[in-house]
Amino acid sequence: MMQRVYFDWNATAPLLPEARAAMIAALETTGNASSVHAEGRAARAIVERARAQVAALVGVEPKQVTFTSGATEANMLALTPHLETGEERAPRDRLFVSAVEHPSVICGGRFAPGASETLAVDADGIVDLAALGAALSRAQRPLVSVMLANNETGVIAPIRRVAEIVHAAGGLLHVDAAQAPGRIRCRMDELHADLMSISAHKLGGPQGVGALIRRADLHVADPLVKGGGQERGLRAGTENVAAIAGFGAAAGMAAAADATRMAALRDRLEAGILAATPEAIIVGAGAARLPNTTLVLVPGMKAETALIAFDLNGIALSSGSACSSGKVRASHVLAAMGFAPPLARAALRISLGRSSQEAEVDRFLETWKMVVRPLLSKEGRELAA
Repeated sequence: MMQRVYFDWNATAPLLPEARAAMIAALETTGNASSVHAEGRAARAIVERARAQVAALVGVEPKQVTFTSGATEANMLALTPHLETGEERAPRDRLFVSAVEHPSVICGGRFAPGASETLAVDADGIVDLAALGAALSRAQRPLVSVMLANNETGVIAPIRRVAEIVHAAGGLLHVDAAQAPGRIRCRMDELHADLMSISAHKLGGPQGVGALIRRADLHVADPLVKGGGQERGLRAGTENVAAIAGFGAAAGMAAAADATRMAALRDRLEAGILAATPEAIIVGAGAARLPNTTLVLVPGMKAETALIAFDLNGIALSSGSACSSGKVRASHVLAAMGFAPPLARAALRISLGRSSQEAEVDRFLETWKMVVRPLLSKEGRELAA
C-alpha cells in the first residue's frame, strides 16, 4: 500500500504522542473540574497544569489564559466593543481588520454592522501602516485585529510596529496567532499585543480547543458563552478536560520544533518547483514567512484538479485555508494582495511540519513533475477549445 505524504500541517497538525498520552490520562479522571471533591480537584489540577503550559508557551501568567473551543471562538470572544482596562471602561467604538484575516475576524466579530472597517494590504499581504494610522484617526477607542502569520501565505506581519501605531492612537490590538506557535517565536510581551488567539490543533494538540490570551489588566466584559462561572466567568460550560490536557502537552512540546530544519525543507521544495515549472509564482517569497509554508500559483492550472491528482498519488495538500467547509474557491487573501481571480484559483498550499522528511519533499517534487505539466497542457487545450 502506498505510504501517504501529509503536507497540510497549516490545516491541522498530526496529534503528538505526548498530547495523546495526556488526553488518555485525563479521560481516566472521573471528576468535573468545577466540583470540590477529590475527583473534581484532580480534574481541576489537569486543567490548571495545561493552563500553565500554554501560558509558558506565550510568555504570560496562567490567569491570562482563557480556554475556548478553538481560535475561531477565541477571535469572537476578543472582538467585542466591551473590553475594559484599568483606565478605560467605555466601549470600543470601531474595529479595524486587515484584508487578509481569517473569516472569523473579517466578519467583524461582535461589533455592530457598519462599525468595522477592512484595511488594505500590500503585494505581500502586509497591512498598509500608513493607511492604518490614517484609519485610527477616525476613531476614539479603536480595536485592531492583525494576524501574526497568514494561514495561506505564511507571511509574517510586523506586529510590533502595528502595536506601536495602535497604542499611540489609544487603541487595543488583537492578534490571531494560530499559525505561529511551534514555528516562530510567539511571546505576547514581545509582540506588544493586548489580546492573542491560539489553537491547539495547529501545534500538535487535539482539534476543538484553543485559547484567548489577555493582557493582565484587560477584561472582556461581555463573555461570548454565558451561564456559568467557568474560566473566571469568561466562558461558561464544563471544561473539556481531556482536550485541554492535550493542548497543554502540545504547548509544552512546541518550543522543541526545529524551525531551521523546516525552512531548509521548504526552500528545497520551492527550488524544485521553480526548476520544474519556471512560470510558477511563490507567493510572498520576498517577505518574512513561516518556515514551513509555501503558497504556489501556476498560471493556467486549476487548483481543484491538481488537489485531486496529488491526492490520488498519495499526497495531501490544500488550496489555501481549510475553513470553508471543503470548498475550493478563489482566496480573499490573494484577492486582497492583487492577484486576478484566474491566478488566485490556481493556488496550492504546501505546509510542512516537525516530522516532515527530505524524502517526502523529493517524492512531492517527483509527483509535481508527473502531475502539473500534463494538467497545464490539458487545461490549456480545454481553454482553447
